[in-house]
This record gives sequence, structure tokens and C-alpha cells, in this order.
Amino acid sequence: MQVSFVTGDGITDHPSAEVEGLLQRADGFVWLDVPEYDADADALLAGPFRAHALVRQACAERNFVPTVHAYEHQLFVILHAPLAGEGGHVHVLELDLIVGERYLVTVHGPRNPVVREEAATEETRAVRARIEAGRLRPATANDLAYAIASALARRQSAAVRAVANRLPALEAKVMAADFHRPEELLEELFLLRHELMTSRTMAAQAHDIQARVASLERFVPDETRRHARDLAEQFDRVRGLADGEVQFLVGVIDLYQTRVTTKMTVAMERLAVIAAITLPVTAIASIYGMNLIGNEGTDPVHLTIVLAVMTAISLWLLRWARRQGWW
Repeated sequence: MQVSFVTGDGITDHPSAEVEGLLQRADGFVWLDVPEYDADADALLAGPFRAHALVRQACAERNFVPTVHAYEHQLFVILHAPLAGEGGHVHVLELDLIVGERYLVTVHGPRNPVVREEAATEETRAVRARIEAGRLRPATANDLAYAIASALARRQSAAVRAVANRLPALEAKVMAADFHRPEELLEELFLLRHELMTSRTMAAQAHDIQARVASLERFVPDETRRHARDLAEQFDRVRGLADGEVQFLVGVIDLYQTRVTTKMTVAMERLAVIAAITLPVTAIASIYGMNLIGNEGTDPVHLTIVLAVMTAISLWLLRWARRQGWW
């Protein structure tokens, strides 16, 4: 947990015991960043920051759906960012923002144990570095929240672009595939689509949340609603990028599945031809091999006639299959 005070001159860190005094200052605003929500963070939210009980509960739990709640003295927003894991799994990184007049609280929701803290706090660390370097001078908590949400939108966009960079190589595999082991390539294609759809869903939900914030007039100031409109456009742009890549990937998958299905259909047709040609031979041989028919010796003339009939029937079936275009 890190308590900071942001002014026009930069950012300074302070112990948590000074939060109440910092909130009284008019020359800046407080930024509380909570990588791991614990009892100390809950006490600060319940005390100086006057967070609603439902807000504190949401910060302590994992939330897989973004949300927004507006109160008289603060705005609570939940957003998500994707993180590619092993085996095509996409981790959902939660970021909770509590925006007040003179403070911003960022809570990095409970995460999968395999996700490192550095990965979960990438946006807040990047924004802090910009403030320390003098490249960003947020005048209000709303400005800082806007910068962090914009960084999250950039991460979503980067996830879509990372998948898009892998598509050309997969398309080349599809065009040059020999179909000996199609399941491996199909699995890779579908896992890639899963990554795209996850990022697309996060961007679409974030767009809806920001659009809702922009429509609130009772508790949300004009500055926040103006930022929300811009953020809605950013998330909508990410959604549009993801939609385009998904459509392209679905086209590649359809092409490959069609080629695999066609190959299997041709193989089945050839197997059907072989079965049709050998069926009469098998039937006649079975009849002559029954115990109901007994012959004391081989009759060359009879055997020749039977073999000729078998050959004639097989050739006729082969010619008929050829006319059908089966081979």
C-alpha cells in the first residue's frame, strides 16, 4: 500500500497515518495505491475515505464483470485488463478506482497466484513514472484516473496487436498445411481466437461502463463525464480493432476447416468406391463358400465364369463411380 500526494510540482510519498491531514490540503490530492487489499487498506477506506460498505466488499473480492457506482462524494469504477498466460489462458486483471474530489484510490483486485504483482500494477507504475519524470501533471484526481484508464486501454490494444502479429505466420501454416495432423493447428487457431475474444469482451464492457459514467449528471462532475466520453471512444476503438482481427481469424479458421473437411470427404468417397467394388465379390465368394453348397472338386469352367462375373460387376461399379465423379 502506497500513500502519495500529487501536486503541480510532482508526487511525494507519505505514511498512511498522514492520510487525514493530506486530505485537508488544498494544494493537491491524495493517491492511495493498493496492490494487495488487506485489513489496513480496508480501515483507510472505511475511515478517511468514507467508502461505502459495498465498495469495500467489491475491492476485497474478485469481480469478473466491470461496474460503476456513483455516490454523492465519490465514483467507484471496476475495469479489467488482459494478460496472456500459458496454454492460451488469459488472466483477467482487475483494477478498482475510487475517485473523490481530493483523492484517488486504486485497488488491484485479487489475482491468480501465478500473476506477479509487477504485471498487475503495470498501469499505475507507468503513470507514477510519468509524474516523477515530469511528463504528466494531473491537476485533479479525475485527471489521474483518466491517465490510468487510458493506460489500461493501451494494454488492451497491445494485447490485440500481439495476437494480430501472430496471425500471418498461422495463415502461412494454413495455406501450406499437409493435413497429416490438423488437430494441432486447429487448436492453436482456436486458442488465438480465445485471446482475441477475451480482449474484445473487456474493451466492450469498459466502453459500456464509461458510456454510463458519461451519462450520469447527478453525482458526476462535468470533468469526469468529459474524460469518460473520451475513454469510451478509446475502448470502442480497441473493440473495433479486435472485431476486425476476429473476423480475419474466423475466415482463416473456416478456410482451414473447409480444406480439412474436403480432404476427409474425398478420402471417404474413395473408401466408399473401394467398398462398393469389393462388395459383389465378397457376396458371391460368401455364397460359394457356404456349407450349403458342396462341390467334390474344382470345376474350371464354372470357376472361370464366376470370376468373370465378379470382374465384370467390379468394373461396371468402377465405371459408374467414375461417372459420378467419386475418383
